[in-house]
Amino acid sequence: MDYTLAVEDTPETIPGGTGVLLVHPSTGETDRIDTDFLNTDTDRFLVISTRTTAREVEQKLEHYEVDREKATILDTLSIERGYSRRSGEGVRYVAAPDDLDGIVETAREFLDSHDGKLRISVDSITEMVYYADEERAREAVEALLDLLGEYDAVGVFHLAREVHEDSVVEGYRDLFDGVVSLDPDGEVRGEF
Repeated sequence: MDYTLAVEDTPETIPGGTGVLLVHPSTGETDRIDTDFLNTDTDRFLVISTRTTAREVEQKLEHYEVDREKATILDTLSIERGYSRRSGEGVRYVAAPDDLDGIVETAREFLDSHDGKLRISVDSITEMVYYADEERAREAVEALLDLLGEYDAVGVFHLAREVHEDSVVEGYRDLFDGVVSLDPDGEVRGEF
């Protein structure tokens, strides 16, 4: 199954199973790319947020006019911050952003329980590394990429360039079928 990509300087479509790495400045405006990715040619999508709470993700989706009915949001921050939360209404929770097994399992459950064109956004690998560590974050990313292949889904994974050693960024680039680089001036460059 092919998916429309709708990101400038990238192929018009990508096959199911494709993971796209979004490399950006730490202060870069990634919301436009992320929401265009989620809003195009999609039946259901999962936002895995290790950077913002579900409420902030919902505000972003509303601002960019993304269909909230198609969304499931995985909030990894609220419980750790002391907010009592129960899953429901298209929002799931794990206890903390370093619960990488819980993140991967929630992604599997999402993909297993929905049909059609499915997308995942992981915002962000950088935060996963911050809360867990480099090795565990990489293992989780590899597991999520395997799930995309298994379920013929596609995903975009955010990585803040300046926060990581060059070798780490290159290591992640090698894992992905496509890389979208966002420059500080907002220019987008795709490598597929």
